[in-house]
Amino acid sequence: MDEAHGIGAILGTGDATTFLGLPKATPETARGCAAVLGADTATPYAGPGAYCAGAPRALRAAVAGYATEAPHHDFDLDGPVLPPGVQAVDCGDVAVGDDHARNRERIRAACGAMLDRGAAPILLGGDDSVPLPLIAALAARGPLTILQIDAHIDWRDEIGGERLGLSSTMRRASEIAGVGPIVQVGQRGLGSARSSDRDDALASGVTLVSARELHREGAGRALAAIPPAARLLVALDVDVLDPSICPAVIAPSAGGLSYWQVVELIAAASARAPIAAMSCVELVPRRDRDGLSALTAARVVVDVLGLLARQP
Repeated sequence: MDEAHGIGAILGTGDATTFLGLPKATPETARGCAAVLGADTATPYAGPGAYCAGAPRALRAAVAGYATEAPHHDFDLDGPVLPPGVQAVDCGDVAVGDDHARNRERIRAACGAMLDRGAAPILLGGDDSVPLPLIAALAARGPLTILQIDAHIDWRDEIGGERLGLSSTMRRASEIAGVGPIVQVGQRGLGSARSSDRDDALASGVTLVSARELHREGAGRALAAIPPAARLLVALDVDVLDPSICPAVIAPSAGGLSYWQVVELIAAASARAPIAAMSCVELVPRRDRDGLSALTAARVVVDVLGLLARQP
């Protein structure tokens, strides 16, 4: 549906330039339970380049029509997204370019500034190299548990000599001081991982819960691997979602998770351990169909924002 006939045209879009109409801020002035930050890429591979460029903008646009409704009752959260008295902000996008080290440092510094002000970063990618500087910022401030929800395990040591690209994110994360348990949920089909990469992940102590296991047996084993009261990063790669509801990814694969499986997994994890931050990556805007992928992914982000607003 075009915007002229969308929900925003009926009720007005408010400030459609920020996520769900949140007030604007900078990382240094972030306040409240959460702060949204966009980054088109961090360390892209030479071949595809920044193929997720524009994703933060697409995620914001997907929920722009609901900005004026944000204070209304949200039935997925059983209350307003932000309960009365709870604040969150949008800090815009990190400027990124061809200097990959500078990209990573800018993302790390911005996320660190948010954390130092008590706001949980919600990092909108961008490709799956974007979470690494967020992980570095989190781990520098205390022990960290990672819940990665992804169709792929990202345990390649390098591709084309690049060790910090999107296929190496969780292997590199496992090497960062302060990173503890890593729980990876949703793997399916073919990807860049070889059997040896899977074996390396398991040998390092990672818990792998495939999409097939989740469909068949539920998320119990994944949740049990999250230490109670741990500081939790929710690292969402939207290709974990089934392509029927999120087709705009670089490698769509049958048998993905439903919206409710992802949302219920995150909610159950947050009941076990408080969420310290979230990343949402791998949306490819040019592949989207009527904005469906962006809307589905953005809705999961809204749910996490609501969970953060309800944490003690």
